Amino acid sequence: MSEPAVTERLFHETAAENSIRAAERLSDDAWAQLTEHPEKFRVLTGDRPTGALHLGHYFGSLQRRVEVQSRGVQTWLLLADYQALTDRAGSVDLQDSITDIVLDYIAVGIDVQSDRGLAFRHSQVPELNQLMLPFLSLVSVSEIERNPTVKSEIETLGSGHVTGLMFNYPVHQAADILFCHGNLVPGGRDQLPHVEITRKIARTFNKTYSPRRRYFQEPVLLFGEAPMLLGTDGKKMGKSARNAIFIRDDEATTAAVLKKAVTDSDPHIAYDPVNRPTVANLLLLGALAAGTTPEAVADEIGSGGSARLKAYVTEAVNEHFRPIRARRAELAADPEIVKSVLDRGNEIARETARRTLREVHELMHL
Repeated sequence: MSEPAVTERLFHETAAENSIRAAERLSDDAWAQLTEHPEKFRVLTGDRPTGALHLGHYFGSLQRRVEVQSRGVQTWLLLADYQALTDRAGSVDLQDSITDIVLDYIAVGIDVQSDRGLAFRHSQVPELNQLMLPFLSLVSVSEIERNPTVKSEIETLGSGHVTGLMFNYPVHQAADILFCHGNLVPGGRDQLPHVEITRKIARTFNKTYSPRRRYFQEPVLLFGEAPMLLGTDGKKMGKSARNAIFIRDDEATTAAVLKKAVTDSDPHIAYDPVNRPTVANLLLLGALAAGTTPEAVADEIGSGGSARLKAYVTEAVNEHFRPIRARRAELAADPEIVKSVLDRGNEIARETARRTLREVHELMHL
């Protein structure tokens, strides 16, 4: 396939940059408003239950969820068990993954047990999933194909191996957000295409079926500081890559994983993400856990080499997560905790989805 013309490439690059700048302005406005009027907002975010959550999740998104909720914003968390089936052959271990994630949520300080928030499962809210049908009529196949997540899957697997569920992932996510009238989605720039297609669906639905009264709000991607941690091997941190430290890990396991972390042969420790990415990654992790900067950690380690660096990071991580892990152990001892959280969350989510679907049908004259 030939490369696109220079003018065409520049057009798309400029459009993407303009889109990012516009999204950042919306995010800044939302941050300014949510402190004064938290009652106007509802966060919808969540995780695919493919295993327990690791430190990349914690520093990349969980801390931000805690911060937003602490400002009084209602926070709904989705356990996307249907979406977890997009790249696996079975669902035997889904329940264990869901249990792990709910325990992680509560342990890190997210409130899913009161009016401030809840957690629920895709598969337990059929009315949510039914919203996909009218939403699919509001987007074209080419618009879905251009979504980076879908595009990446097609390139990796080939179009013949991408399931219909994966292909429709952007529209499914739009249903996740809009069924509960969520208007804030915490995330990084990689989430912008998903939020943009949700905004497009909301805008088109309003124009087509509710022109006199805006029924769906167009959600805003809420940017924030989200450091990108690599795995201990210098590659993307993943639940199944054996390169992650999990929130639930004990101190001995944490130490063992960090002891095997990849570094380099230079004994002088310096923060240089470009030329020394694995060392920089450990410095970033240690800094996040200790509440300081990577440069300050590097100055403290000096010429102590990788052994001293790993010892520092191990102590900082274990110190930071000690109360969180203790809380998680207490929660795990009560098998009713997760059940009660999900029973409550599923019930509220389903009632909300029923109401939204009923109103959508009325607006569509179905």
